[in-house]
Amino acid sequence: MKKVNYFINRNKKDPFWMYLLGSFVVIIFNFIGQFPLTYYIIESNKFDISSSDPLELLRKIESNLQLLLILIPFLFSFIGFWLIIKKLHNSSLVRIATIRKKIDFNRIIFSFVLWGALIIFLVLFDYFIYPDDYKWNFKLKEFLIMIPIAFLFIPIQTSLEEFIFRGYLMEGFASLLKNSWMPLIFTSLIFGLLHIYNPEVDKLGHGILIYYIGTGLFLGVLSIMDQGIELSIGFHAANNLVTALLVTSTWTVFQTESILIDVSEPSLFFETVFSLLILYPLFLYVMSRKYNWNNWKEKIF
Repeated sequence: MKKVNYFINRNKKDPFWMYLLGSFVVIIFNFIGQFPLTYYIIESNKFDISSSDPLELLRKIESNLQLLLILIPFLFSFIGFWLIIKKLHNSSLVRIATIRKKIDFNRIIFSFVLWGALIIFLVLFDYFIYPDDYKWNFKLKEFLIMIPIAFLFIPIQTSLEEFIFRGYLMEGFASLLKNSWMPLIFTSLIFGLLHIYNPEVDKLGHGILIYYIGTGLFLGVLSIMDQGIELSIGFHAANNLVTALLVTSTWTVFQTESILIDVSEPSLFFETVFSLLILYPLFLYVMSRKYNWNNWKEKIF
């Protein structure tokens, strides 16, 4: 008997327009969540709001407050997402997240610890090999203020993105296209292209979008093979949280009171080739061995 990829195609009867409507509602909630940031910029006498560069206005805000104001919209979006799952689809977050009876937090923790530890190792290794590429930035007071903001809001941001792209939209496209690989492609393209206005694109060029789209593909395969988004939630949270705490740079979207600041000239090669062709396949291999994945071709295609 042919097995069914229940995570992607769970015989859900909701039509595709419902997923489009749900996505629109989430966007509306995100827009509402941007009011605190907009209000702060408008009311502050320090800023020239006639500036044509929104990023320039944003960078004038104190870093911890800036981080908080950037992340608040994701909290509103998560509330909107929960409402459309419950009220529009008459479903639950657990069902969107996994085929298991409940969300497996052990999977989230394992993925978080593994990827977080790898980031720390790579950054420290690079720091000791090329110390001139980094500037020591540790300020105890500011760092202690940042910790609760980062630990509370960054996992909300990253989990929301996984629920939407690797769960909700993947299911929505599957209901329309009746397969697994096309939803994987479409959600990865959307995920990648939504980063097009990030300052990283201005610094590295549009080639960096290959990294974002490739990351979307990697997280999609991770979720399909494990039949749930727990591993991608842990990975995404570790990637953003550990980076925000440990190292940032002047050209990334997050400007945090991190311990280190990377002052080196960024490398598109490292972001694309090293991550997409070495680190991500290695991570998939470790997970496949731990969770005994099989039938790769059947599940993905």
